[in-house]
Amino acid sequence: MILYPEGFMRKAVINGNIILPGEILQDKTLLIYEDKIEAIVPSFYNVEGCQIIDAKGRYVSPGFIDMHVHGGGGYSFMDGDVESFLKVAETHAKHGTTAMLPTTMACSLEELKQTLSVYDAADAANHRGSQFLGFNLEGPYFSLEQCGAQNPEYITPPKPEEYKELADMCPHIVMWCSAPELEGSLDFAKFLTQRGIIPSIAHTNAHYDQVKAGVAAGYRHVTHLYSGMTGVFRINAFRHAGVVESAFLIDDLTVEIIADGCHLPEALLKLIYKGKGSDKIALVTDATNGAGTDAKETILGSRKNGMKVVVEDGVAKTMDRQSFAGSVATTDRLVRTMIQLAEVPVEEAVKMATLTPANILGVEKNKGSLEPGKDADILLFDENVNVSLTMLKGKVLFGEV
Repeated sequence: MILYPEGFMRKAVINGNIILPGEILQDKTLLIYEDKIEAIVPSFYNVEGCQIIDAKGRYVSPGFIDMHVHGGGGYSFMDGDVESFLKVAETHAKHGTTAMLPTTMACSLEELKQTLSVYDAADAANHRGSQFLGFNLEGPYFSLEQCGAQNPEYITPPKPEEYKELADMCPHIVMWCSAPELEGSLDFAKFLTQRGIIPSIAHTNAHYDQVKAGVAAGYRHVTHLYSGMTGVFRINAFRHAGVVESAFLIDDLTVEIIADGCHLPEALLKLIYKGKGSDKIALVTDATNGAGTDAKETILGSRKNGMKVVVEDGVAKTMDRQSFAGSVATTDRLVRTMIQLAEVPVEEAVKMATLTPANILGVEKNKGSLEPGKDADILLFDENVNVSLTMLKGKVLFGEV
């Protein structure tokens, strides 16, 4: 028998398959008190007085955490206004994302400052969407040869006066992606590390020795593995390991993958999972404006300065169809792809969308798993990862109780 304070109603999630790291529990009840997970108890416990959430045999999962997301619902964080932040957050919450890093792109300094400046107002107004955990700055310190769909006009080596100004201006930068081989990149990584910001390797032409030097300077993550980076290559007939091989070889490096079934085929998804394991892999959407919509054409970047892209075959492409231009995925699709295409166990696929990104971002004390004392960020979904309920800190954002 559990005693409840008079006049306060706890929540109890019953009849579900509760996903924990490494196992799935049956015949258990998940208790929520205020905004936290209180306990997991046997199903025969008396939950009289609780608000009952009947999972009806569905999975009970931690909320998904998306470390790399640019937009969705027809909006982009690069729009630089509160409404866009809120619309993106609401769009992805419907698909199971309960926390995210709003992610920028290579752009003018003025446009970047505008986006950074609206964070506090957007965060305060965000009552229906995924929680903002801070910014992921993707660029502009990239290799021109590997800039992909990023605007080459703004690609540059690191500028100390610029990145110091931005870090001083915005205390919410959590991750910053750059190419470690560029002049000044090692000092940049050291600066970020001193500020508590995660340096991530991205859009890079580096070879193995340059990656090793970058790791020694502070780089500890690899942005969208295989996309915008070197694999094994030749110089004067001799083979050299690129960033992809470095990511497998250097155990301390975590990686993120766009598991939409388009950016990486079945074989590579299986290879990455076999080589790095669920503790080192975070699933990310890299979603752009078209995510969560049926649009056939959309924008990569801001409404004002973005690039028109086409959406077909389940992915965004440049108008000449010669390269991908971000994804239109949501996190439920990532988990579904890992289960159905890469044949990863359900609890392992969920871990890569929950606890692993929480560990990478340093928020594992509050998020990433269904453990007592952590935030009640909870999903219900079926065997095809169709999300029917999204709860953030004990509040139901989408779905019916």
